[in-house]
Amino acid sequence: MEASGSKGIVLTGMQPTGTLHLGNFLGAANRWNRMLERYTCYFFIPNQHAITVPQVPAALRAATLNCVAQYIACGLDPKKCSIFIQSHIVGHTELAWVLGSLTPLGQLYRMHQFKDKSAKKEHIYSGLLYYPVLMAADILLYNADYVPTGEDQRQHVELARDLAEKFNTTYSETFTVPVPLIEKVGARIMSLKSPENKMSKSDPDGNATIYITDAPEVIRKKIAAAVTDSGDRICADPERPGIGNLLNIYCAATHMTLEEAEEKFATHSGYAPFKRELADALIALLEPVRGHYAAIKDDKEYLQSVVREGAETVQPIARKTLAKVYRKIGFLEQ
Repeated sequence: MEASGSKGIVLTGMQPTGTLHLGNFLGAANRWNRMLERYTCYFFIPNQHAITVPQVPAALRAATLNCVAQYIACGLDPKKCSIFIQSHIVGHTELAWVLGSLTPLGQLYRMHQFKDKSAKKEHIYSGLLYYPVLMAADILLYNADYVPTGEDQRQHVELARDLAEKFNTTYSETFTVPVPLIEKVGARIMSLKSPENKMSKSDPDGNATIYITDAPEVIRKKIAAAVTDSGDRICADPERPGIGNLLNIYCAATHMTLEEAEEKFATHSGYAPFKRELADALIALLEPVRGHYAAIKDDKEYLQSVVREGAETVQPIARKTLAKVYRKIGFLEQ
């Protein structure tokens, strides 16, 4: 199908599972705010996805609203996009049930994230298996043209594409087939302490992760203690993941290419000067975010008004799509 609307629709979101970290910002939120003028943007908080693992209800509610504040602090202007909460919209779970009826069980069992996460859990719940179908519904409900996502979610977007094509073939053209937008530089920020693993909100080692709310002195301390290697040459080398990760972070923070950064630091002796410059770049990048977040995080009335307005914008779109789907699959109208 052709792009939905003259500007094209972008849809994406991040789970409300704690404070956003540098990887979330560089790989996602910072990219999103550059899309506001070019696309019609829908950014949502997928709290229905969050309950695939046990949650404390009061904590989830607080984290959901806090995530709205973090979105805005990262540059998402509610006047230029729609920010909404997944559970506020009628249509996500309803469409997921329809799409699930078209999804082979074996395809879900082959999902990399399901295999990885289920291998680490003693108790596996069906929500973890069904997660990609709900994600497909999130995307297709709004006929999104583009889905900014990480490499680890590419397979889930591919499922959304498969289901869109399958539904269109079975029932006639209905859904836009979405395109994943995966940025190369900064798309995968690794742990400062274990660079073979992604940076994570839930890392038990607080020094492994830089959060968007970290104070300048905290950022300097974490970068100074970041894992490198026994060499002293600053370059992107697969055999040296520590310094490679820091260089990738530097490039994402300064919008330099890897080649430009390698040339810039070619004459540096030792890692200390590079780490100081990296810390400076991150402090400059995150200071406005930290300040904006501090200013709005406790203003519940404002944050609730943002998601209420977002829901008012997208709910009619969701209802229209769902009504069309129901009619095509043979459900009787009320």
